[in-house]
Amino acid sequence: MLNMTLTSPFAVYVHWPFCLSKCPYCDFNSHVRHGGIDEARFVRAFEAEIAATAARVPGRSVGSIFFGGGTPSLMQPCSVQAILDAIARHWSIAPDAEITLEANPTSVEASRFRGYRTAGVNRISLGVQALDDAVLKELGRMHTVDEALAAVALARSIFPRYSFDLIYARTRQTLQSWGVELWRALDQVGDHLSLYQLTVEPETPFFALHGAGKLTLPDEDLARDFYDLTQAICAEAGLPAYEISNHARPGGECRHNLVYWRGHDYVGVGPGAHGRLTLGGRRFATETEKRPESWLMRVEATGSGLIADEKLSASETADEYLLMGLRLAEGIEPARFTAISGRELDPQRIAVLREEGAVEATADGRLRVTQSGFPVLDAVVADLAA
Repeated sequence: MLNMTLTSPFAVYVHWPFCLSKCPYCDFNSHVRHGGIDEARFVRAFEAEIAATAARVPGRSVGSIFFGGGTPSLMQPCSVQAILDAIARHWSIAPDAEITLEANPTSVEASRFRGYRTAGVNRISLGVQALDDAVLKELGRMHTVDEALAAVALARSIFPRYSFDLIYARTRQTLQSWGVELWRALDQVGDHLSLYQLTVEPETPFFALHGAGKLTLPDEDLARDFYDLTQAICAEAGLPAYEISNHARPGGECRHNLVYWRGHDYVGVGPGAHGRLTLGGRRFATETEKRPESWLMRVEATGSGLIADEKLSASETADEYLLMGLRLAEGIEPARFTAISGRELDPQRIAVLREEGAVEATADGRLRVTQSGFPVLDAVVADLAA
């Protein structure tokens, strides 16, 4: 049984599923609708799903809200305002709540930034992805480097906090060129930067190209060199990794994502959104219909787009805590794992991993993955969970 109080961290994730185009590396739940969409109708459905979810988990204080996608910056500011108002009607929003919106740095979308700020957004996350125009085209991005840098500058002038993403370990990229690009990015950064190695996901165009031998990526050793260089440069710049792919100045961590990684409750609304809720001392995994129009009709008919509402076992909940928590530089609390699962982590397995330099214990008793262990995180988690 879980002991989640009304004062525990609680977050709301809002998924806007539409994009202007589909990037060839993207496996997110995103859809292109050339014929346009009825934005007001979708917003009404968001409001209905928020109300239905709040009826299940009343009385919570929302500490963070995250508009993800898809491309939320395709939404009109008034739509963002309506969704935030709906959240405030059904839960209390903490005075210092972090409210993030993901945005593409095209000039058209950047023109909405002031409207988002007026609506209540206080943190923006920009999908820059690269500082090379040729690479941006290869990645299917619709902005240029100049547009991206202009959007970052505009975000800096409007929002209290901002972040942006870059993709590295790309085809034909060298360590030297990545180092130059990363330092250029760090000259523009605020308190947060997300850096992801390029991966090929099933059912994406890049996956097909890679399978056909038309897209090459760094081998395992070179990928490790890219990772190590990234960590060294960011640490030198004062943005150490607090999670395997996310870097921040102290206090600049994304509070919303910390809710996920620390195993707290969050609501997921919108097409294909996932959530984790504690009800009656048990953990539930929720998921909504992925297809936007099907989700819309389901919400209009029943008030909710839920297609999965699974009660997790103690073992499943503990494994999630392990999987998510070990992504963090701070690691996990072994005592919390024991409280959730009813069993202790195997001390012999921990000892072996410590001897191999993959994990370490902190002074306050936490267990965390070492810098050298992060590139093999999946294997470490599998070993501890066995």
